[in-house]
Amino acid sequence: MNARTIHNPRAATPRPSRHVAALTPYDAVSSLRKIEANGSEYPPLKLDWNESTIPPSERVVHAIQEFLAGTVPLHWYPDLEARRLREALSVYSGVPADGILVTNGSDAALDLICRTYLDPGDEVLVVWPTYGHFLVFARARGIVPTEVAAPDPFAATTGAILDRLRASTQLVYLASPNNPTGVVTPAGDVERLCRASPSTLFVVDEAYHEFCGETCASLVGRVANLIVTRTFSKCFSIAGLRVGYLLASREVIGQLSKLHNPKSVNAIGQVAALAAIEDRAFRERYVAEVRAGADYLVQALRERGAAVRNTRANFILIRVADPARFVRALEQVAVYVRDRSRIRGFEGFVRITVGTLEQMQDLVRRLDRLLAAQPDLLAPPDR
Repeated sequence: MNARTIHNPRAATPRPSRHVAALTPYDAVSSLRKIEANGSEYPPLKLDWNESTIPPSERVVHAIQEFLAGTVPLHWYPDLEARRLREALSVYSGVPADGILVTNGSDAALDLICRTYLDPGDEVLVVWPTYGHFLVFARARGIVPTEVAAPDPFAATTGAILDRLRASTQLVYLASPNNPTGVVTPAGDVERLCRASPSTLFVVDEAYHEFCGETCASLVGRVANLIVTRTFSKCFSIAGLRVGYLLASREVIGQLSKLHNPKSVNAIGQVAALAAIEDRAFRERYVAEVRAGADYLVQALRERGAAVRNTRANFILIRVADPARFVRALEQVAVYVRDRSRIRGFEGFVRITVGTLEQMQDLVRRLDRLLAAQPDLLAPPDR
C-alpha cells in the first residue's frame, strides 16, 4: 500500500492551539548551567530562584532512605489520595483533609485552577507586578489578564482591586507575600475582597507564608470563593521533588478533582513532604536563620551605599544603576541572583534570595572583593 501525503496549504507543521501559539514561555532563567560550568574558587551561592539554600532535614533524608529500602515497589503508582500527607497538612494548616489537594508543586495547582475555572474571554485580575508563571497559565486559556497596579509597586492594592471588581470578574490572583515585590495582603483584606464579590474566585498564592507568618488558611472554612496555594519548595528544602498543595472548600475541591491527575505527585515526594511537615524544629530554625540573614544583609548593603528593600519573604530587593552588570559581577564570585529589572514598573531591581546568616556573611565578603575593583557597582539609579 502506497503512502499518501495530504497537503495542507495553511501550515507546514501541525498547529498548536491559537492560545498557545500566542504565548511567550515563562522566563525560566536558571543558574544551573552556569553553576555546572563554574570554575571559581568559591562554592556556588544559588540565590536566584528563592529555593531553600540548605539541604532538607536529616528526618527527610532518612524517610526517603527508609522508603527506598522498604517493601513498597517503585513500579506501582503512588498513593492517589496522598492520604497521610493530607492528614498531616490538615493538622499544619487547620483545614480539614477533604479541603486539601496535593499537587505537583504549587505551579501545578495554579495551572489546574486556570484549566478548571477559566474560559476564553473571562475577566481575570492580577496584582502587578506578579508571578509570571500564573500569567502563562491564564493566557493559555485565552485570557488577557487585567493588571491592577498602584503608583508605588510596594503599596497595598486591596483598594485598587475593590475599585476594579465587577460582577463579571471571574478570578483574582494575588500572591502574599508577592513575588517580586514582597508585599503582604492581610487576611482581613482578603476576606473583605471575597465577601465583596461572592461569584469571583480569589486565589491567594502563599508560597512564602512560612517566612512572613501571615496566612489566609483560616478563611477557607468561612468563605467559599477562596483558594490558597502553597509549596514545599521554599522553606522545606525539597524543591527538586515538586510537591505543593491547595486549600479550598469541598465544593471547589470537587470541581478541581475533575481535572486533577491523582498520579502526579510521586511516592518519594509524598514521603519527603510528610517528613518535612512533621519536622517543626528544622523549619523554625531555618526561618529564624533566614530572618537573621536578611537583617544582616540589608544592613550590610546599606552601609555600602546600596538602595535596598527588605521583605517578609525569603528574598530582598536591591536597586542598582546597571542590573545586568551587577548580576555579571556577582557571577564572577559564584553568586547567582535574579535580574528583575525588565519587569515593567520594576526597573533597576535585582532580587536576592536570602539564606542563612553564615551564607549572607559569605556573600558580603565576596561582594567586598568586587567593590574593591568596582566601587560604583552598588550605585543606585539617578533619581
